[in-house]
Amino acid sequence: MDDLDRLATRLRALAPSCGPVRLIAVDGHAGSGKSTFAARLAAAFGGEDVPVLHLDDLATHDQLFAWTGRMLDEVIAPLSRGRTASFHPYDWNLRRFLPARPLPAAPVVLVEGVGAGRRALRPYLARILWMDRPAEESWSRGRRRDGRGLSDFWDGWTAAETRHFAADPSRPYADILVRECSAGYELSTVPAGTAQSDRSITEGDHPPQAY
Repeated sequence: MDDLDRLATRLRALAPSCGPVRLIAVDGHAGSGKSTFAARLAAAFGGEDVPVLHLDDLATHDQLFAWTGRMLDEVIAPLSRGRTASFHPYDWNLRRFLPARPLPAAPVVLVEGVGAGRRALRPYLARILWMDRPAEESWSRGRRRDGRGLSDFWDGWTAAETRHFAADPSRPYADILVRECSAGYELSTVPAGTAQSDRSITEGDHPPQAY
């Protein structure tokens, strides 16, 4: 059993946080590897269906971070009642919302994206996982991935992301820090009393412990 298998086992054993759902946030800077990690974590649950909600489907060109209302109305509200959620994903090429897509109220649901651990969602989250890669390094990876054609978008994005995390940081409330390494991922738990239960902590104040 590797680290992701053990993590999946621990997440599955948590108490539900949003109705019958254990809602798990995978947060971090743009380009930090959230999508890849979330996909691998979902696969670590074996044959269990673990849906992954990508926050890129809720954000838009005009509202990079102003998607809280849609998240609460289209996703959180139905899941909290044990019902399948139905949200309208945004098409970044067509610049419009597409037909509704279902998100079942599975025992475990992953939410990945910048701001997944934001203040408005924390009451519904069972755990917050933070991709522990510095902002500049993450953004450089993202720029290389997307190419020069999106350099203007990235200029606007990094400024918006900086403003968002300055006003509503996620890392101080992370339960587990995730570091990508050559052999996979290194997982570190945040010491008790310094994560979600301690709202006065400032980013970077908590040393990781071995997972």
